[in-house]
Amino acid sequence: MKYGYTRPIVSDQQCTHQLNELFIDTLFKETHGLSGKRTELEHLLMTVQKDDELFIQNIVVLADSLQQLLDILRLAERDQITIHFIDEQVTNQTIQKCSLLQSATFFADLQSKFLSHSSTFTLQAAKEKGKSIGRPRKSDNNLQLAFEMYDSKTYTLYDIKEATGISKSTLYRYLDDRSSSLSDEKE
Repeated sequence: MKYGYTRPIVSDQQCTHQLNELFIDTLFKETHGLSGKRTELEHLLMTVQKDDELFIQNIVVLADSLQQLLDILRLAERDQITIHFIDEQVTNQTIQKCSLLQSATFFADLQSKFLSHSSTFTLQAAKEKGKSIGRPRKSDNNLQLAFEMYDSKTYTLYDIKEATGISKSTLYRYLDDRSSSLSDEKE
């Protein structure tokens, strides 16, 4: 049997560009792009049998990390299933002749795609739940006090941290922002 698996990814969040040109007997479609609770993938992996073929648009659709990819490839080898990765033009049973540099470049790019995918969908899920994203903003009162202490040149960075709770790196980041804002206002 020929199976397909799709799920939302960064470049195709509606799954409209996955496996369009292929005849597939059964399609398993994940409804979300998050790494957890991939029930359709689990169902698929429990369904496939020896000599079945699995079609995936690209590796990032199937796996969230190199370790997960390795686990799925081992399972496919054990169960004698062929996985076709359309975009990469490779299967789990073929070897491409390439140099170590080309292989390392391929896997480094793949790792970047995994991170991008994970970050994008995790941030989207957090926003949907109403969680704020990014560093928490320091209170304006503490920030103003830190600026005054710093500008007076009579306090050490330790003194400023103790009085305001703002660390050296955070203070410098805000000072950089402040100086950029002042430069923009002068122009």
